[in-house]
Amino acid sequence: MRQELNLQGNRALLTRANPLSKLAAVFLVTAVLALSIDWVSASVALILELLLFPLAGLTLTLLWQRGWPLILAATVGGWSTSILAPDSGKTLIDVGLWTMSEGSLELGAGFMLRGLAIALPAVLLMSCTDPTDLADALAQKARLPHRFVLGTLAAMRLVGLLAEEWQTIGMARRARGVGSRGSALQRVKATLGQSFGLLVQAIRRASRLAVTMEARGFGDGTRTWARESTYSSLDVWVLGGGVVMAGAAFAAALWAGTWNMVWLGS
Repeated sequence: MRQELNLQGNRALLTRANPLSKLAAVFLVTAVLALSIDWVSASVALILELLLFPLAGLTLTLLWQRGWPLILAATVGGWSTSILAPDSGKTLIDVGLWTMSEGSLELGAGFMLRGLAIALPAVLLMSCTDPTDLADALAQKARLPHRFVLGTLAAMRLVGLLAEEWQTIGMARRARGVGSRGSALQRVKATLGQSFGLLVQAIRRASRLAVTMEARGFGDGTRTWARESTYSSLDVWVLGGGVVMAGAAFAAALWAGTWNMVWLGS
C-alpha cells in the first residue's frame, strides 16, 4: 500500500492529511446517518462522498473493485427491506407472496442509500491512508497502548495477504479436484472447507508474527518514532469538510421533512 500511495503522490490530496482528522470526519458523517433512516440525508451524504473520491486518487472503477461486497450487501438489504417492511401508502407491486408499497419502497431506498453512505467513507479512508501512518497517529496523537496499535497495524497489513491466501488455497484444492465439480451442496461444503483452511493459515501467520514482534521487543521500554505524526492546515479543511457534509445531510432531511429517527420507527 505504501507503494500505491507514493505512486499517487501529490495528485491525491487526502493521502497527505493526518489519519486522525480523516477518522474524525468519517465519524461525524456516520453519526448523522446512523440517527435517521430517511433517504434524503443518505442521498446528500452519498453525493458529497462521491465528489471526494478524486481527492483520494480513486475512480469509480477502483471504487467498485474495492467496495463491491458492501455495495451488493446494501442493495440486497434495501430490496429485502422494501418487500418485508409493513405496507403503507399505495401498493406498487403485489405478487401474492410479497408486496411493495410506496412506504416500504421509501424505507428500503433509505436503508440502501444509508448503507452505501456509511460504507463508502470506510472505503475512502482505507484507500487514502497508509496503515503505518495510521498506527503512528494512533500511538502519538491518540496515545493508545503500543501493543494495541501494533496489533492493529499487523492486522491491516495482513488483510491483503488473506486475499492472496484464499486464491492460493482455491487453486490448490481445484488441482486436487476439490470444489470444482459436484452438486451445489458439495460446492458449499468445499467452500466451507476452503474457509477453514484460510482460518488455519491466518492463525499460523498471526502466531508467527506475534512471536517475531515479541522477540524484537515491540511494546517494551520507551518508544521512539522514525516519523513524527503532525497536523497541518489540510487537517482543518478535512475536519471542516466532515462537519459540512454531516450538517448538509441533516439540514436537507429537515428541509424535506423526511428526517426519521431510528428509535422512533418509520
